[in-house]
Amino acid sequence: MSFFLAFFLSFAISYLATPFVIKFARKYNLITDKKTRHHPAHTHKGILPRAGGVGIFLAVLVSSLIFMTINKILTAVLLASLILLLTGLWDDKHDVSPYIRFVLNIIAAVIAVLGGLGIPFISNPFGEPIVLTDYVVKFYFFKEHNFLWLSNILSVIWIVFLINAVNWSKGVDGQMPGFVAIAAFFLGLMAQRFSVYDISISDSMLLAFIVSGAFLGFLPFNFYPQKILPGYSAGSLAGFYLAILSLLSVAKLGTLVLVLAIPFIDAVYTITRRLAQGRSPFRADWGHFHHRLLDAGWGRRRIAVFYWLVTFILGLTSLFLNNSLSKFSIVCALFVLMFFFIVILNRIKQIFSSK
Repeated sequence: MSFFLAFFLSFAISYLATPFVIKFARKYNLITDKKTRHHPAHTHKGILPRAGGVGIFLAVLVSSLIFMTINKILTAVLLASLILLLTGLWDDKHDVSPYIRFVLNIIAAVIAVLGGLGIPFISNPFGEPIVLTDYVVKFYFFKEHNFLWLSNILSVIWIVFLINAVNWSKGVDGQMPGFVAIAAFFLGLMAQRFSVYDISISDSMLLAFIVSGAFLGFLPFNFYPQKILPGYSAGSLAGFYLAILSLLSVAKLGTLVLVLAIPFIDAVYTITRRLAQGRSPFRADWGHFHHRLLDAGWGRRRIAVFYWLVTFILGLTSLFLNNSLSKFSIVCALFVLMFFFIVILNRIKQIFSSK
């Protein structure tokens, strides 16, 4: 019963807070006006407030403090979330350099890892899992400490990558909060199978449902025609929370890759494409998957619903995968989606070459 209460409280706080966030953003000029603030990846028109992460953060913060056990992990997660929120508000006001945002992403990820989160092992399809906690450096600072260097480094990389991968998939009205709410909901259902660190299974599920409710509460204001943009705050919080939830499920990273297959493939493709073109992977452009779909004639609502539907289907599939089939199924799903992605890109090239 507490899971549903946490979900609905988070939803209510996010939903009720967002109209005030809209007024707040307009009052303090946290807005996007394409005439004065050009951004090559933006798809919207007119003047729109940003700062969408404020209501989401408040929903997660209040609901977590009410329903969850306060411990080192939750404290670290909330502190890192606050850093990402403040980074997003700073960016909404002044368009912060992507390199500064990247450094702040790393700081937030390090705080979460220092709080006790990490990747304990990596599944090996050809044998036993690779146990990352075996790679330890001991040092003394008032008392003896064990630094799990490989686990911690990979955890920081995973969190930072997902922050950016999910943030890049917020270009169309309602696209990001919808698939994040769905993904978090399924991660919550899967959390009951696993135990982790010093946070209980129930707290892992609670956090997942709280995150799901927070983004679902924001969705009505962001769906077409959107009244507020997610901004960097909501986009980075989305990726951060999903990364944390995957770590709480004892490193079910492969499951999250399956559920978020489209944003994941889009991020890998985007980084590879930009590097191949001799450009920085941090520099925004009109080349993400949702941009290609817009070029192909898809409407904004259709693109958003497509992201939601694929996330829902893959999330539902992940619930019925057993250990012997999960790796094979994940690989197959990613190859199918990659094939679909390539077909869409080739079709768009044909459209433009025929004009």
